[in-house]
Amino acid sequence: MRRPKRGRPPRPRESDFVTGEELEDEEEEGYAEAERLAPQRTKRKREASAAAAAAAEDLTLIDIVKHNGRLISHAVKRLVEDYESDPKSVIFQILTMLFEACGARHDIAAKDLDMADVDDIVFKLVDLSKNGLVEDNYNSKRKDLKNFKENLVSFWDTLVLECQNGPLFDDILLQKIKDYVIALSCTPPRVYRQVASLIGLQLVTSFISVAKTLSAQRETTQRQLNAEKKKQSDGPAVESLNKRLSVTHENITYLEELMRKIFSGLFMHRYRDVDPDIRMSCIKSLGIWVVSYPSLFLQDIYLKYLGWTLNDKNAGVRRTSILALQSLYDVDANIPSLGLFTERFYSRMIQLADDIDISVAVSAIGLIKQLLRHQLLSDDDLGPLYDLLIDEPPMIRRAIGELVYDHLIAQNIKTSSGARDVDNESSEVHIGRMLQILREFSDDPVLSSYVIDDIWDDMKAMKDWKCIISMLLDETPLYELTDMDGTNLVRMLQASARKAVGEKIVPATDNRKLSYTKSQKEILENSKSEITNALMKRYPQLLRKYIPDRAKISPLIDMMMLLKLEMYSLKRQEQNFKAAIDCIVDAFFKHGDKDTLRSCIKAIAFCCNKCQADLLDYAENKLKNLEDELVLKVKTAIKEVEAGDDEYSLLVNLKRLHELQLSKPVKNDGLFEDMYRILSHLREMDNEVKSFLLINMYLEVAWSLHAIGAENPSETSIDGLLSKQSSLFEQLYYFLVVLPTCQKEGRSTTVLSCRVCIITAEMWCLFKKSKYSSTRLESLGYLPQLDVVQKFWKLCEQQLNISDETEDEDANEEYIEDTNRDAVMIAAAKLLLADTVSKDYLGPEIVSHYVSHGASTTEIIKHLITVLKKNENIDIAALFFEALRRAYERYMAHVHDGENQNLIGKCYSECQDLANSACWKLCWRCSE
Repeated sequence: MRRPKRGRPPRPRESDFVTGEELEDEEEEGYAEAERLAPQRTKRKREASAAAAAAAEDLTLIDIVKHNGRLISHAVKRLVEDYESDPKSVIFQILTMLFEACGARHDIAAKDLDMADVDDIVFKLVDLSKNGLVEDNYNSKRKDLKNFKENLVSFWDTLVLECQNGPLFDDILLQKIKDYVIALSCTPPRVYRQVASLIGLQLVTSFISVAKTLSAQRETTQRQLNAEKKKQSDGPAVESLNKRLSVTHENITYLEELMRKIFSGLFMHRYRDVDPDIRMSCIKSLGIWVVSYPSLFLQDIYLKYLGWTLNDKNAGVRRTSILALQSLYDVDANIPSLGLFTERFYSRMIQLADDIDISVAVSAIGLIKQLLRHQLLSDDDLGPLYDLLIDEPPMIRRAIGELVYDHLIAQNIKTSSGARDVDNESSEVHIGRMLQILREFSDDPVLSSYVIDDIWDDMKAMKDWKCIISMLLDETPLYELTDMDGTNLVRMLQASARKAVGEKIVPATDNRKLSYTKSQKEILENSKSEITNALMKRYPQLLRKYIPDRAKISPLIDMMMLLKLEMYSLKRQEQNFKAAIDCIVDAFFKHGDKDTLRSCIKAIAFCCNKCQADLLDYAENKLKNLEDELVLKVKTAIKEVEAGDDEYSLLVNLKRLHELQLSKPVKNDGLFEDMYRILSHLREMDNEVKSFLLINMYLEVAWSLHAIGAENPSETSIDGLLSKQSSLFEQLYYFLVVLPTCQKEGRSTTVLSCRVCIITAEMWCLFKKSKYSSTRLESLGYLPQLDVVQKFWKLCEQQLNISDETEDEDANEEYIEDTNRDAVMIAAAKLLLADTVSKDYLGPEIVSHYVSHGASTTEIIKHLITVLKKNENIDIAALFFEALRRAYERYMAHVHDGENQNLIGKCYSECQDLANSACWKLCWRCSE
């Protein structure tokens, strides 16, 4: 195959040749043409550069640093150029700028600076400070100096980088600067130390940049030398490369020696300066040095300073040290060199997780997480950290939650073969590990909620609704649930679902209402839809399986209020909805504990409010049938007790009736009369039964009053309510007389006494005489006599004197929040605030107990006094005087009775505290 002919170049012509003169003329014309055709932007840049250079000529270095940071590069280039011809002048300009940056208004001449010793010059600068001839540019708030620090750092960095091919290694310029920077950093004036420290630390950072560049050049030169030696052992190329390698190595050694001198002369003194900002800048810089130049600084002689400052008294310094260590441990190559340091300081790192400063604690937890990833800590070291899962600050709990998830659930650790692949682990595995953690908190559902809240954001498996439901229904063979695990898993399902729809599962630190954006609301709605889809067909199965289990059924029933009920109709799952409602009604009649009963009532009421069409009718009919069946059960139980049977059935059904009446009125025929009858005739019944009879009678009266207040009342309804009112007051006044003298002690007597006090106060407020005067309901108005109020307060006082130990023992009982001494004190205070009874008797009695019954009771009385002081009709001075008199009478009664000295001393101390409080409050009011 023939190759194609190549094209020949054209033969040159004579006209193509030009002389030298013609060439010069053409070049000049070409330059002019290029200048004309050049883009405007390029021309503007040249003009701006020329203007900047001209401006830099006219300004001093300190003016550039203060006000014209953009001119720094031009000024530095000019200095480096001038240094070759006049080094002394350039050194004088730089050192003058250093002194002026410190704020010294000096008059040191160039010849003085050249001939004098460094110490002599520094002493003169210190004298200027003593005489007040210093301008603090570093800490100034002036607007024109806002970039001073940034420009100062930029100047020295630019100077070092610009000098790397010249004056940097002449052993004059940087040595002189280094000596003055170190000397100024050790002077008494704080501003001198601040500026000198900033410059010195930046010099080391800039030296590191140059040293890294030279190190890269050295490696390249070494490779070239090795390659050249393979070709020939000697020669000019090998000699040139050897010389270049030697010079580069000498320059690196020179820079490292400068770094060491600044470290020993400046850092070793300033890292413990009295100014915390100087200490912080030192530690921050050291962290940068170790990470960027580990060949020199990744040694224990430097690392120890990071460990020592973990104990600094300033929180900012401690946090800076932790952040520096985080950047260290973040580099895998550093880990082998950090073994000894970690062994020495790991215990302090763990302690900082409980630091008094929240930001320090959160940062420390992040550092511990890094140590765990590199397997530098054992699990035994982490015991104290897990207690922080239930700590108060949310930021600390959240950080510990991340650590727990990372280490114990995802088990994200780094090994010699790399990090584990946790993404492929099933949700069931992660949930199983989470359940092992929750076993430690299984006795307290509140603590479990804290743990779930801490880990929820990180743990995707907690939102895998189908997996959790399958585990609860024993459909997954991988993990077999114990009873405790089942309870924790149900709690986790409910808590996680509440989080997913935007509810809080732990007490908030503030009471602000959560607000969401449109996109956030869409996410919450989608989460609710996902939960509903996952539960729709399986919810009845879960309820049927766990109906007998008291610990599990309540949170499962609460799930109903997190569902989108309209989806049952859209997905044609009406039968599953009805089955779930049936199961909830069954649970209501199979359990008698407060949580389950309350959950059942709330769930059915929610369905009655949110359902539509047939589902609404079904829910309302179920609620009506439940109400009728409950009334029948209560009446039957009353008859059985009257016939001599056990009281348990009556007690349980009275609890159910109580929970139902808290949410709605219960229509019944003669139930109130039945409860009154058994309470009047069977005085030996259990006190808990009596207390529930009274509370149900009160709720019946309150609902009856609400009903006639909302319509035009008939005489019949008013007479019926009067009869109920009279009957209830009769029973309450009976117990006001009997209970103070009752010899039977125990929790049941306390509950009954508290119920009587609270219900009596509520009834007096409900039927306050002034409220109904001059109305059709005037006959309902009621004003208690003084002797009845005295009996009421005597019973209240008896409850206030119950010991703290007794209250603590009963703290986990049902309804404890409704039947403790705080509830009694609130009820009594309410009578005063509502102006229901005379303040002349009850006011001083309450105030006389101001400091007698613990912090919570004191706060209630304190709030009462605050409100009463705003009432101009009340003489606060007389109130406190009478309260003091009654407290003193109690003290004298104890002395007269000859009771133990501890009680007498306590009573006397209370009198003193009350007197001090009275004096302070009255003096404060007078000052107003």
